[in-house]
Amino acid sequence: MRFGVLGPIQILDGDRITAPGPAKHRAILAALLMRAGQVVTLDRLTAVVWGEDPPVSAEPVLRVYVSALRRLVGAETIRTVPGGYLIAITPDQVDAHRFDRMVERARRARDAGRTAEAADELRAALALWRGPALADVDSGELRRTQAVRLEELRLGATEERIDLDLALGRHGEVVGELRALVAAYPLRERAWGQLILALYQAGRRSEALAAYQDARRVLVEELGLEPGPELRAAHDKVLAGQVRERGAVPQETPPDIADFTGREEVLGWIVRQAPAAGGAPVHLVLHGPAGSGKSAVAVHAATLLGAEFPDGRLYAALRAGNRPAGAGAVLEDLLRSLGCPEGAVPTGLDDRVRLYRSMVASRRLLVVLDDAVGESQVRPLLPTGPGCLTLVTSRSPLYGLEASRAFELGVLDTAGSVAMLARVAGEPRVRAEPQAARRIAELCGGLPLALRIAGSRLARRPGWTLEHLAVRLGDERGRLDELTAGDLAVRSSLGLGYRGLAEEEQRLLRRLGALSGPDVAPWAAAAAFGGLRVDRALEELAGAGLLQARGLDDAGQERYGWHDLTRLYAAERLVEEEGTAARVLAVVAREVLERVRRARVLLLPAEPGTGRTLARTAEQSLAMETTHLRESARWLGAERGFLVAAVADFHRAGLAEAAWRLAFYLTPFFELRAHHEDWHATNRIGLEAARLAGHRHGEALLLRALADLYRIEGRLDDAARALQAALSHFRDLADRSEEARARYRLGLVLLAQGRSAEAERCLAECLAEFESAGDARGRADALRGLGSLRRAEDLLTVSLDAYRDLGDPRGEAAALRELALVHLERRRVPAARDCAERGLRIDRRLGDRLPEASGLLLLARVAHADGVPEAARATAEEALAIFKEYGDRRGIARASLVLAAAHLDLDEIDGAFAGIAAAVTEFDALGDRRGLAEAEELAREARRRRGLWL
Repeated sequence: MRFGVLGPIQILDGDRITAPGPAKHRAILAALLMRAGQVVTLDRLTAVVWGEDPPVSAEPVLRVYVSALRRLVGAETIRTVPGGYLIAITPDQVDAHRFDRMVERARRARDAGRTAEAADELRAALALWRGPALADVDSGELRRTQAVRLEELRLGATEERIDLDLALGRHGEVVGELRALVAAYPLRERAWGQLILALYQAGRRSEALAAYQDARRVLVEELGLEPGPELRAAHDKVLAGQVRERGAVPQETPPDIADFTGREEVLGWIVRQAPAAGGAPVHLVLHGPAGSGKSAVAVHAATLLGAEFPDGRLYAALRAGNRPAGAGAVLEDLLRSLGCPEGAVPTGLDDRVRLYRSMVASRRLLVVLDDAVGESQVRPLLPTGPGCLTLVTSRSPLYGLEASRAFELGVLDTAGSVAMLARVAGEPRVRAEPQAARRIAELCGGLPLALRIAGSRLARRPGWTLEHLAVRLGDERGRLDELTAGDLAVRSSLGLGYRGLAEEEQRLLRRLGALSGPDVAPWAAAAAFGGLRVDRALEELAGAGLLQARGLDDAGQERYGWHDLTRLYAAERLVEEEGTAARVLAVVAREVLERVRRARVLLLPAEPGTGRTLARTAEQSLAMETTHLRESARWLGAERGFLVAAVADFHRAGLAEAAWRLAFYLTPFFELRAHHEDWHATNRIGLEAARLAGHRHGEALLLRALADLYRIEGRLDDAARALQAALSHFRDLADRSEEARARYRLGLVLLAQGRSAEAERCLAECLAEFESAGDARGRADALRGLGSLRRAEDLLTVSLDAYRDLGDPRGEAAALRELALVHLERRRVPAARDCAERGLRIDRRLGDRLPEASGLLLLARVAHADGVPEAARATAEEALAIFKEYGDRRGIARASLVLAAAHLDLDEIDGAFAGIAAAVTEFDALGDRRGLAEAEELAREARRRRGLWL
C-alpha cells in the first residue's frame, strides 16, 4: 500500500485508488503520513484537526475518526501507542518522503559530475507531484508546517533541474517552462535569471534583455528592491555578448576527438568550476600520469564550454619535443593570436607579460596550456580578465601555482576502458568478444593512450580477433612493443618523462621496476636504492607523473603507486642500463625479511626461536605488548599488497630462500586478518621455492602453515595430509620441537573431525614434549587445547596464567574465550560473562577484529543464556557484521545461528527463519554436518513456535 500527499490525499492499494472522505479524516491521515513510522501525539492531532480551539470531547472524537481510518487502510496499519498514534509504514510508502530521497540522490549525482543523471532524477522526483501539496486537506496547522515547506522544496528542485538542463544545453526546452514559472512566482529572482540565460543561450538576446527589465520592474514595484547579484550577473552576460567586438575571434584549440569516451566526473568538475561572467578568473590544473588523456579532456571541455567564452579560445603547447617551451616564445604566439600587430610584440619577457595582461583584461577567454612542466612556465601565461578560464594539463599537480585548483586524472575503470576500446575498434567487434575486450582493458591498465593504441591496431587489422591481441599483450616482455601505432607509443610517452629526470631519480625509477607490488613505501624504495634516503626523489617522480603519491597508509607511511605500464618501462630500463633485476631484489629481500621477521615476532610472542621466551608479569608487559602488537599488525596490513607481490618477485629472481621465508613469516598475519587468498597464493609459491631449493625444513614449515589454513577453511582431511607430510620431514630432520608443534596442530584437526580420543592422546603427548623441551609457548597452547577438549577449567586457567607470564595477550584472550565457554556450559553465566568481556577488551586493545567478533558472539550466547534476547540480538548482529566484513563464512554461519535463536526468543519468527537459512547456506558450503544439525534443531523449534503462534 502506498500513499500520496503531493496533491489530493490518495491511498493506492495495487491498482485501486481511494481517498478518505470527511475533511477531518483527511487531516488526521495527512498528519500521520507526514511522520510515517513515528509517533504523532494526541495534542498534535488535536491541533491539526481543530486548531487552537478544540472541543472538550476532542480525544474521544479523535478515536472515532482513527477507527474509521483503520477500516480504510487496515486495522494493523494505524497503531495506538502511549501518548498518540503511529502509522506503521515505511517513509518510502509516502510520495513526499520518496520525493525528498530522490532529490537528495540527484544532488549527490550532481556533485559527482553526473549532470544528465541528476537532471533525470529530479525530473522523476517532480513527476510525483499531482497538484499543490495536501491540496484537499483543510488544516491551517498542516498548511503552515508542511504544505508551505513542501511547495518550497518543489520550487527549489524545479530550479535545480532547470540549472542542470541549462548546463546540458537544453535551453530551448526550458524557456516555456520558465515563462510559466516567473508568471506564477514573479518575485523569484533565480527563475528570472534562468529565463534570461536560457533566452541568451538560445540566441534570443533582445528577449533576454526585455526579461531582465520585466524582472526589475516587478521587484521595484512589489518590494522596492533592485535586482540581486545573480540576476545582475545574468544581465551582464547578455550585455557582454552584445558589445563583443565583431572581428575575428581566435578559436585555436585542437579539434575534439570524435570517439571521446567517459570522463564525466572531471568534465562535471570543470563545468562547475567555470567562472561566471564578471567573476574572478579561474585556473584549473588537470594532472596525471603519461597517457591518462589529460590533453583530450582539456580539449573536449574547451569544446563543450566554447560558447560561454565569447572572446575566443587560445591554445599553447608548453613542451617542444623533449624540452619545455619558454614562456617568452609562448607569449609571442598568444599575443599574435589576440591581434597584436606585426612588429609590436615587445622583446623582453616582462614587457610581453604586461602587454598580454592588458590585452586580456577586458576579454572573456578560455585558455588551454597543454603539457606544462612547472609553475614558473605557467604563471606568465594566465589570463587576468574577469570570467576567464584556464585549463592547464601537466604530469605534476603544480602545487605552487597560486589560486589554482587541481584534479588528478586517473585511469579508466573496466567499463569505461571497454567503452573506449569499442569506440575506437568498433562496437560489433567488442560485443562479439566481451571477455577478450575486458582482458585487453586490464592489460592496458585503463590507460587511455594504451587503449587508443590497442583500438587503433584492431581497427587497422580487421582480420585480428580481440583474443589474438589479448594474447600478444599478455606477455609482459613484449607489451610495450605491442602498444605502438604510428606515432603513438606508450614507451615514447613514458620515455619523455624519464629523460627529463635527474640521474638519481632515473636510477631510483629503474630499480623500482624490479618490484611488482601495487605501491611502495619509502623504506622499500630506499632498500632498492641501496639504503640511501629517497624521500625527495620519490616526490620528484610523483611530480613528473611517473609515480602517484597515495597519501599516508594505516601505519603512517607515505605510499607511492604507479601504473603497471610505467613499471614495465622501468623494468626495461633496469635491464638495459644495469643488467638483471636479481641484484636489486637480493638487497631488498634482506631488508624485507628482517622487517617482516620482527613483525612476526611481535605477533607471536615467545614463539621458539624468537628470543622472547623469558617470563614476565602481565602488569609489566601489557601496555608495551599491546602497543607493539597493534603496530605490528597495522604495519603488515599497510604493506600487505607489497609483501604478497614480493614473494613472487623473489621466486622469479631465483631467490628461493627469501621467497619461502617471507611466505612463512606472513602466515600469522594472514590468519589473524582472514586473508585466505593471499595465504594460499604465497604458500603455494613458497612451497615451490622451498622444494626447488631442496630446503626440507622450509617445506615442512609451509606444509604446517598450509594445514592451519585448511583447518580454518574446514578442509580437515587436506589439513591432516599436509601435517602428516610435515611430520615426516621434521622426523627426518630430527627437529623434535617443530615436530611437536605439527603434532599439536594434528590434535586440533583430529578434534575438529570428532576423533576426541585420538586428539586427546596427541595433545597430551605434545604437552609432555613441550614441557620436556622447556617450550613455554608450546606448553601454553597444548594446555589450552587439552582444556578445550576436556572442558577442564583447571587446565584452561593454567594456560591463561602461562600466556600472561609470556606477555602474550592474544593467547590470553583466546584462553579467556575457552574459559567462558566452559562456564557457559555449566550455567555459570556471571563467570562466563566476566571471562568473555575480559577477552573482548584485550582483542579491542589489539585491534584484532576477527577475534573481537568471536568475543562478541560469545557474549551474545551469554546474553541468550541469561534471558536477555534483545542484548543477544544486538551483540550477534555486531559480530555478524564483522564476520561479513572479513568474509569469514564459518563465523557468518555461527553468528547467523545465534541471531536466529535471539529472534526466536523475541517471537520474531520470520527473523529466526532468515537467520537459520543464512546459517544453513554457509554450513552446507563448508560441509559442516555438525552445524547443519544444530541449524535443523533450531528450525524444528521455530516451526513449533510458528504453529503455536498461528
